[in-house]
Amino acid sequence: MSAQLIDGIALSQKLRAEIASRAAALTAQGKQPGLAVILVGEDPASQVYVRNKVKACGDVGFHSVLEKYEADLGEADLLARIEALNNDPAIHGILVQMPLPKHINPHKVIEAIATSKDVDGYSVLSAGELMTGLEGFRPCTPYGCMKLIESTGVDLRGKHAVVIGRSNTVGKPMGLLLLQANATVTICHSATPDLGLYTRQADVVVAAVGRRDTLTADMVKPGAIVIDVGMNRDDNGKLCGDVDFAGIKEVASHITPVPGGVGPMTITMLLMNTIESAERK
Repeated sequence: MSAQLIDGIALSQKLRAEIASRAAALTAQGKQPGLAVILVGEDPASQVYVRNKVKACGDVGFHSVLEKYEADLGEADLLARIEALNNDPAIHGILVQMPLPKHINPHKVIEAIATSKDVDGYSVLSAGELMTGLEGFRPCTPYGCMKLIESTGVDLRGKHAVVIGRSNTVGKPMGLLLLQANATVTICHSATPDLGLYTRQADVVVAAVGRRDTLTADMVKPGAIVIDVGMNRDDNGKLCGDVDFAGIKEVASHITPVPGGVGPMTITMLLMNTIESAERK
């Protein structure tokens, strides 16, 4: 058996077409969706991410504001700029690109963003809304993972899902979203003894630890769905995920590739959160 690839690029394109249609409807009413992106410093990877986000906004008909600041920008100045964007009716989402320079407290910055514009879904209040099942913004990567699982047509009700990783941005919210879909969820992490004991019982495995070959074929239940959130490099410098793709694709029923799986979905779900924010207004 060879697993069916879950094509994140194709699904992303489909969702972006839907977002563009919704954006056009709002724009026709004089309510064009708007996203503000703030970049502090010259981190090369951050510059690429920001550029991709701004381009994605243009592709779906959003209004975007890109604000770039030198690395010595004061924390108080950044917080003041966020407050101004909070009060700007043309902006429906605010994103501050991480990492920030060391003299700026990232938690203070995240909490300064109005919850109604926290389209990254990172604030404590957004996390609380997710925990309690209230309507809020889901963190983009786990939200994208859920869409990828949904695209397989498999009903998660009663299924056993194992999440490898417990980060605030992926692992923990991933577990909560799976619970909302009525899966039975186990969260594993670096201190979990015998990881395979848990993953071999799983109908769905989401690997999000940032370490290649964390999940191997002998650790996967035949017919399982495997979602690979990892982004690593192999010995030859080639992009790879957290799972042994070549081995696992012969065991799993569905698997996401790296690249082309989870990656394209993250910005797409940022756009989805922004259009939802604009529609709520």
